[in-house]
Amino acid sequence: MLMEAPVLIKAREPMVMKEIDVDEPKAGEVRVRMVATGVCHSCLAVYNGRSSGPPKPIVLGDEGAGIVEAIGENVTIPQVGDHVVISWLLNCGHCKACMSGRPTLCRSRAPVGKLRDGTCRFHAHGTDEDVYHYGPATYAPQVIVPATSAVPVRKDLPFEKAALLGCSVTTGIGSVLFTADMSFGQSVAVFGCGGIGLNAIQAARLGGGDPIIGVDISKAALDLAEKFGATHSVNAAKEDGPAMVREITGGGVDIAVASVGNARVMEAALTALAPGGALVIVGAPPTDDSIANIDMRFIMGGERRIIGSTYGSANPAVDFPRFADLYMTGRLDLDTLVTERYGLDEANEAFDALANGAAGRGIIAF
Repeated sequence: MLMEAPVLIKAREPMVMKEIDVDEPKAGEVRVRMVATGVCHSCLAVYNGRSSGPPKPIVLGDEGAGIVEAIGENVTIPQVGDHVVISWLLNCGHCKACMSGRPTLCRSRAPVGKLRDGTCRFHAHGTDEDVYHYGPATYAPQVIVPATSAVPVRKDLPFEKAALLGCSVTTGIGSVLFTADMSFGQSVAVFGCGGIGLNAIQAARLGGGDPIIGVDISKAALDLAEKFGATHSVNAAKEDGPAMVREITGGGVDIAVASVGNARVMEAALTALAPGGALVIVGAPPTDDSIANIDMRFIMGGERRIIGSTYGSANPAVDFPRFADLYMTGRLDLDTLVTERYGLDEANEAFDALANGAAGRGIIAF
């Protein structure tokens, strides 16, 4: 199959629309025609060179939704015609972690840039040159993914909303409800109110958090945070964020979520914790960035915890359909998340807007 997709050839340079030959799915794989995909910070990090690991040329995109058009051998779920949300895990589905409902800890995930067998399904048209996959590569009109990464959802769920379940919604909600295991009435502060942070805030609202504090340097982001359930907002560009959180909560917050890939933000969130509190680290910093100034007595004496969170500790096969139902019954807000729409040939503009601090989530519609 021949398609045209935006290809990143070199970091810090615009993606270029290229013709790509697409292989048919192998055993255990499916081919999905994409309908919508989100614009996220992890892809932006590859685009602007902040994350230098993925090989190039590469097709980006790690959250999206579409329709299954072909299945390989031994695939029973999904079936052709199913509407699916794409999971970026590319997990095996049969290791100990996957079988116990913890696919984020899969022992046999695909290598960076390739599918699980270590090869690519994209090739420069008319040549044997591989074009690499950034996870599921949802900026491609046609994607090949393991069947475990194409999760069927109800067909009355709009594709633009379904696409967001693939990363930002699930990661944000899961960070609070699954990773932190929030209890009713606990206080929650979210440092960074982008796509993931906004969903962490609405997870706190759904779980009965109080107070719920949004911390950001953007007024537009903080305004959105209040729409998603923040009871208080702190503009860290003008105020001491941790000090304000401690003042609002009377001594510290029970759960702090660091949704920004920046070690300084993580340090700030850590200092805002109450005794017994937990810092959930969601945003991935650059490889050379780390929290250097941790007072171990502050951690030990107050029994504070630092918890890593991948994909919000979610199980996509279970949680995508559940979140879809919550949206369709009006309990989960996905409509307010979408703040801008782009065509596939406007992917560079979408990244530029995100880099300049655009609030909410941009969507690329095919």
